[in-house]
Amino acid sequence: MSDFKLNASVRSDEGKGASRRLRRLEAKVPAIIYGGEVEPQSIALLQKDMFKALESEAVYSSVLTLNVDGKEETVILRDLQRHPAKAILLHADFQRVSANTKVHVKVPLHFLNEESCKGVKAGGIVSHTLTELDIHAPASKLPEYIEVDLADLELDATVHISDIKLPEGVESVDLAHGEDHNLVVASVHKPRGAVEAEAEEGEGEESGEE
Repeated sequence: MSDFKLNASVRSDEGKGASRRLRRLEAKVPAIIYGGEVEPQSIALLQKDMFKALESEAVYSSVLTLNVDGKEETVILRDLQRHPAKAILLHADFQRVSANTKVHVKVPLHFLNEESCKGVKAGGIVSHTLTELDIHAPASKLPEYIEVDLADLELDATVHISDIKLPEGVESVDLAHGEDHNLVVASVHKPRGAVEAEAEEGEGEESGEE
């Protein structure tokens, strides 16, 4: 269920001062695991291990395995605090999950056939309104990303959430709230300059006819 595995250790010394020392002296990230029928547990992970995992966008929408002093916990990353100016992670929140735990996460959208879609061939450009999608899904069925095929998208046409084929077991949070939440995901329109040029050309032709 998990392609991400990280080592962690139990953290008994808490508080802002202890967290600062942990980051400065041990190059570790203070974190917490919560959820399930177990009490929240304070842990610490190596900064370098976290940064390595964060190189993949999938870490935000995948189940992770934390090896906490020899005991494995299956979790999802719920929150991550970064230093505003330095390459330092300040804190991480992990939620315990099982294979059947239904979770709400944001999953990145991967757009296919963007450069070769019908609307682009007709002179249009693709505009992305959404780059990620809110979903509900069992932890065991969380997709790393969701594909949006734009091959047949015509000029001046749009793709809505309802047009996306979601994997089995995955539901759109927005669509669950009703048709009014069927948001635009992407569209193809002619560049503004091209539209203005066509308008000027049309005005010129009308003036010539007079």
